[in-house]
Amino acid sequence: MKTQFVTDDNGKKVGVLLPIREYERILEELEELEDIRLYDEVKKRNEDRVSFEEYLKKRNRKKHA
Repeated sequence: MKTQFVTDDNGKKVGVLLPIREYERILEELEELEDIRLYDEVKKRNEDRVSFEEYLKKRNRKKHA
């Protein structure tokens, strides 16, 4: 990966330039990690589980109530 650094007047690194493909790959990986974190958080609650289809039905009922 070729990166370029942005520096201030004192030579301190303040930013980085990445190829757009690398940036997009990093974003996708961060989103996946966030999904895993949220899954683990919810799983720890040990709450009753509802299928996605049942969730959508309940949500739609609340919308139209």
